[in-house]
Amino acid sequence: MGPRVPGTIGFSVFRGGNIVGEHTVRFIGAEEELSFTHEAQDRKMFARGALRAARWVAGRAPGLYSMADVLGLARS
Repeated sequence: MGPRVPGTIGFSVFRGGNIVGEHTVRFIGAEEELSFTHEAQDRKMFARGALRAARWVAGRAPGLYSMADVLGLARS
């Protein structure tokens, strides 16, 4: 791997054991760190989200949509 190029965002990915879904965003400074973690206990929640997005997009015109659109958070 080596050192990260200045101005880029570093990331890593790992899977193991019975972890269904764990996502952590870390803001790391010289002398401190702030972390936000989301842990999924069951894959059903991912399936519900995929079904919700599929129902939302069905019948819509081709285009570029975001999750903000699907969740009703996009500004008109």
